[in-house]
Amino acid sequence: MSETRTVSAPPAIDPIPASVWRVAGVVVFGAIMSMLDTSLVNIGLDTIAADLGAGLDGAQWIASGYLLALAVTLPLCGWLGRRIGLDRVWVGALIGFTVASALCAFAPTMGWLIALRIVQGLAAGLLTPAGQALIGQVAGPHRLGRVMSVTGIAVVGAPAIGPTVGGVMLEHLHWSWLFLINIPFGLVAFVLAVRFLPRVPASDTAARLDIVGFVLIAVGLSALVYGLGEFGTRGSATAPTVWVSVLVGVLALGVFLVRSIRSRTATLLDVGLFRSPVFAAANVANFFVGVALFGSMLLLPLYFQILHGEGLIATGLLLLSFGLGGVIALPIGGLLTDRFGGGAVATVGGVVLILTTLPFVFGDADLNPVLIQVLLLLRGMATGFAAMPIVSSAYAAVRPHELPDAASFVNIVQRMGGAIGAALLAVVVYRASAAGLPVEVGFQRAFGWLTAAAVVSLGTSIILWRRESRSSMEK
Repeated sequence: MSETRTVSAPPAIDPIPASVWRVAGVVVFGAIMSMLDTSLVNIGLDTIAADLGAGLDGAQWIASGYLLALAVTLPLCGWLGRRIGLDRVWVGALIGFTVASALCAFAPTMGWLIALRIVQGLAAGLLTPAGQALIGQVAGPHRLGRVMSVTGIAVVGAPAIGPTVGGVMLEHLHWSWLFLINIPFGLVAFVLAVRFLPRVPASDTAARLDIVGFVLIAVGLSALVYGLGEFGTRGSATAPTVWVSVLVGVLALGVFLVRSIRSRTATLLDVGLFRSPVFAAANVANFFVGVALFGSMLLLPLYFQILHGEGLIATGLLLLSFGLGGVIALPIGGLLTDRFGGGAVATVGGVVLILTTLPFVFGDADLNPVLIQVLLLLRGMATGFAAMPIVSSAYAAVRPHELPDAASFVNIVQRMGGAIGAALLAVVVYRASAAGLPVEVGFQRAFGWLTAAAVVSLGTSIILWRRESRSSMEK
């Protein structure tokens, strides 16, 4: 197992060379493409199913197949980065995603579209962690907050504009444009990558793939994602597809962890990274931020569409304030992260996240529209303060050659938190409706759970803050 190091915030802010910003700009194109794609395609499932003559159950696999494939390749970033270099991993994933997008647009049947979406997901599972690890190696620990905040624009901004862009496209264009829109992003990103991405030498060209470890974690993650998705759809944990999938996922991941801890040879992912108190605390906080972030991405559109009767385009426009808040806060949060540490910044974000969720818990369908927009703006700012600073803290706590493994862990943890959050909130709303309760009661309860996640996120951020402070004093 490798050793980890602790990093304190520097007394002064290091300047960032233009070359580092160029690398970050290239990576952002890929991040925006993958995040926007998910948002666009999900709102077009009904239209796609009708055009291809398939039922909505089949169309759901357009989204499910993508997510399952993404879970399979997320753990491979570390091994591939060591074997061929992070820049090649990122460019290869970019090419695969772009080509698959083009082919999806011309899929003749639902079966072909689902298969191509799986290819898209395989590429997307490498695109984000490889890009983040690449930025981490180029930027260095004392610049990570500011540089990583640029990639956060995709995480916060893309889902905010997705419903509006998708609604307009579906109203005026064929559904194939939901995929074709990725092509210009991919082409621009490829040209910029060839021009600006540095060559990152492979650290171990002879590294052998831990096949057993890969099978265990791939089965574990995909089974968990599938089971949680079924839980959210069916509203019950008693269905065999739910509890069997979750059980298989938990067992497979448990065996993977035990095997990785006990193994004396190189494993797929270095679980020894969690020996760093800062890295471990950052990932716990990252999990609950994932619950709050991805949970709200599911809940807020439903809140406007079901409780307020808004259409897709109107819902997208109403969510723009959330994205705007995130875009405003991210660069500020990045600067503060490099100065004070991610835990301190995330603590502030956690407090605001709680305060901006409570009005939805106690409010009803008559909640003032202006107040809602103010709350969403502040909530977006809170997300900008809470999400990327924690990620930056995790990456700053490991050595450069450990970043590929760290990126896999960070993205796996956040995705699992998101899957659990989305499933839980969907079930809360569904069960309230099934019990014959007013629609607003279901949403109030869901926002209550979202508040609870924000409270736990705040607590874990405070722990991260204390561990970063302790590391600073020890150094």
